[in-house]
Amino acid sequence: MNSLGDLESRVMQQLWHGDRPQSVREVHAVLAGERDIAYTTVMTVLDRLAKKGLATREQDGRAYRYDAAQTREELVAEVMHTALEGSGAERSAALVAFVDRVSDDEAAALRAALARLEAP
Repeated sequence: MNSLGDLESRVMQQLWHGDRPQSVREVHAVLAGERDIAYTTVMTVLDRLAKKGLATREQDGRAYRYDAAQTREELVAEVMHTALEGSGAERSAALVAFVDRVSDDEAAALRAALARLEAP
């Protein structure tokens, strides 16, 4: 997810692993166990993620609770789709370059997905 910075990625990972929306305090508690980070920094990152549409937030008393707006897989697919925008030839070349780099297991997963799309 090259569109996210290191801290944004780590915060999103925490949101994806949560089973419910999380407060800034909850996200901060996890991150503070891994690195020296200010509460206000986590609050700013969550606010920016919400403004980017990557996280949702709901009012909970005087605070907000945050959740991922989409799954990790959906976000990665969106980033890939955006990266593949362009003319037909450019898009095809990018797809071929991508497929040239996948593992055998990933190629099998792609073939299975294509087979499901082509099935009646």
